[in-house]
Amino acid sequence: MTSIKTICVYCGSSPGRLEVYSEAANLLAESLVAENIQLIYGGASIGIMGMVADRVLALGGQVIGVIPKALSHKEVAHPNLTELHITHTMHERKMLMAELADGFIALPGGIGTLEELFEIWTWAQLGIHNKPLGLLNVAGYYDDLIRFLDHVTEQQFFKPRHRQMLMVESQPAHLLKRFLSFQHSLVEPWLGKDEI
Repeated sequence: MTSIKTICVYCGSSPGRLEVYSEAANLLAESLVAENIQLIYGGASIGIMGMVADRVLALGGQVIGVIPKALSHKEVAHPNLTELHITHTMHERKMLMAELADGFIALPGGIGTLEELFEIWTWAQLGIHNKPLGLLNVAGYYDDLIRFLDHVTEQQFFKPRHRQMLMVESQPAHLLKRFLSFQHSLVEPWLGKDEI
């Protein structure tokens, strides 16, 4: 098993259409605090991002935000975090979040959330890191994406062992339980052209 002390959460800067998305953010926050896991996230005070951070803080947990300077005003950087890192670029933001985190979970979100998830998943596929990845499929939000990922695998553009890297659950506590029992697989740090 691996030691999980921090988890990076990717999620939307808007609340979304359904109340259940906000409820899932709060439940994930409660699960993190219950396991004494620190939240790493994008540093905003709005949307699902702000909700998960607010709930962790309200329960006495620790939250580290990472936000690029250009978005610190646009996304309204959270003023009450345990730590707030302001980076020069989006690339630096994502790299620092990846370095700080022991695992990664995507809540419902938009293109930015998907981009972050797919990049960190690609890094895992290439052996750049060996940390758990999870998709919180709240109220079937990611059902179509999951079907597409299975289709990509069936069409042999994605190896089954790489597809299996992404854990999918509908309940935050169930996903976190899988993270806590995560076993590092033996992945070569650099893969051959037939393994990419």
